[in-house]
Amino acid sequence: MTRWIALVPDSSGTAGYLLDGAHLERQVIATTEKAVRADLGDAPRTVRLGDGPPDRLPAAVVPQRTSGLSALEQAEPPDIIAASVRLWIAGALASRPHWDGVICATQGDVTHWIHVSAEEAVSAQTVLTPRLINALGGAASADADAIADTLSRPERLAAHLRQAEITGDRAALTGHLVGAELAATRPYWLGQEVLVISVTPSAQMTALAAQSVPATALAPGDLVPLGLAALGRALGLAES
Repeated sequence: MTRWIALVPDSSGTAGYLLDGAHLERQVIATTEKAVRADLGDAPRTVRLGDGPPDRLPAAVVPQRTSGLSALEQAEPPDIIAASVRLWIAGALASRPHWDGVICATQGDVTHWIHVSAEEAVSAQTVLTPRLINALGGAASADADAIADTLSRPERLAAHLRQAEITGDRAALTGHLVGAELAATRPYWLGQEVLVISVTPSAQMTALAAQSVPATALAPGDLVPLGLAALGRALGLAES
């Protein structure tokens, strides 16, 4: 096995992980890569996630190659999925060999709906629901009736939002936005098993449960070590 460092940049800084083969020994988050490297020390190999051009969908979640893990790109509808989210997906699949279904992953102010089949990310639909909830002052939780109202009549979204604004019902505001999201992404979750990945409790879980969709909530922090182990094996840095 090889000691190696994985660097995962995001909008707030860089996360660094020191591994011995597939075993995660230490992790550090800092505002600069230099600070992360100073804390983690040296290792024979450093892998920077997100380097290089994105892989075009459909693409293997964990590519069998000697470089790192790039972002994912879709031509139509145009989309980019960060390498850090791809790492979450790799972690989710690590304990689910040959799993087919949909990943609903929220990172920051976007939510990705990604169809996964045969260890590949096949297609994606990304929405700005978290950004809209924050911008309009929605609540963390979603009102179930509001979800159902806008899911059944998404063309009424603007009117529903105005009504929630006037009444000061922040949970309804969130519910209407999530209902519109489910209406837009119906081909992804209808008849599928969904893995919902989010740092905080996800309103999508409430919405999917109301539609009797089998859904499982997963935490990114639990998936990163599993994803890094899978990446290490693909790069020949850990035993298969």
